[in-house]
Amino acid sequence: MPKTSRAGAPRRRAALAGAVSLVALPFTATACGPDGAAGTGRPAATVAAGLPGAALPGGPQEPANWKVDDWTRFARENAFSNEVTQGFWSTARMEKAKGRATLQFSYRTAGGDVERDDPPAAVPATPQPHPYSQATAVVGKIFMTASGGDSTCSGTVVSDPAQPGRSNLVYTAAHCLHDGKGGGWLKNIVFVPGYNRDGQAVRGRPYTEQQVAPYGRWTAVRALVSPAWVKESGVGPGSPYDYGIVRVRDESGSGRSLEEMVGSSVPVWFNAPRSQITSVFSYGYPAERPFDGMELHHCDAAARPARLSFGPAHPPMYVIGCTMTGGSSGGGWFINKDGKPNLVSVNAIGNRNPSEYLAGPSLQDQAKQAFDYFSKNAK
Repeated sequence: MPKTSRAGAPRRRAALAGAVSLVALPFTATACGPDGAAGTGRPAATVAAGLPGAALPGGPQEPANWKVDDWTRFARENAFSNEVTQGFWSTARMEKAKGRATLQFSYRTAGGDVERDDPPAAVPATPQPHPYSQATAVVGKIFMTASGGDSTCSGTVVSDPAQPGRSNLVYTAAHCLHDGKGGGWLKNIVFVPGYNRDGQAVRGRPYTEQQVAPYGRWTAVRALVSPAWVKESGVGPGSPYDYGIVRVRDESGSGRSLEEMVGSSVPVWFNAPRSQITSVFSYGYPAERPFDGMELHHCDAAARPARLSFGPAHPPMYVIGCTMTGGSSGGGWFINKDGKPNLVSVNAIGNRNPSEYLAGPSLQDQAKQAFDYFSKNAK
């Protein structure tokens, strides 16, 4: 993947080269899937499943030591339901969907318990050259229907410890799945990995579904967001918990797993020591101006992420320079661990006019507990 052509001191160039080299590393590979098109003309598919929504009693911080029964109760009380008609997301409908905005945060006006480092310098988002590499097939667009209409986010195929080599899990931001406090689950949620991989899908020109969705469309059948996000969402104490997980199935009914179809997955590195996060690259499909949502972009942030804290009871967030806009929400942040890319955060908070930085949650014990439960129990 390309280096960002920006001037800078030798130390900055060296750090950036280290970040970019991550992207060139092979992802954990399984049998590479064919470039098969989704859609078989089957009748409408209806999916109803049981995961989650409103939090259990307590403060906005995450449960520290919930047991399986606690998570099961949470799941039962907050059923996730996703009914998507086969072919609902036509190529035209996908193109018209608006980018779901990153939640807006201003360094200049923040007060109260907010503690923050100086904002990092903006890093221009770079388009990924076509055709996208096999490694980037794990990145895709998430489509959903919100109260304001059809929307898009970004997501990443992550490794499933309970199904090695056959993961159907996608990691994203909580606000791409659930409206948070006082709201509910978004509707018609599907994941399209490698969206517009070959660059043939261009606004205003005709293109086929195979060209825009080379690995098919994947319907959400289970989803989990943080209890703290549901109880205290928006910019503030809920922001450090703005992460979510989706289990999907192939809309075409191929019987193959998502990981097998795209050829790889990325492990999530929970409790990554902040001292080891010296540079980050963030991926997503920004859709607000000056972007149009059709192209995969990345920000190669060579500087160590800044800190953003909403109080001592909550994990401090990471902040990187990045000019990506709405639609990139939920896109993964990657660093190198043991010679392989690992996901350490997702795009959650940003700013506008102009877009200069993105903030993402640090995935600590709370996030790992939710992920482990979901992997083992949300089938």
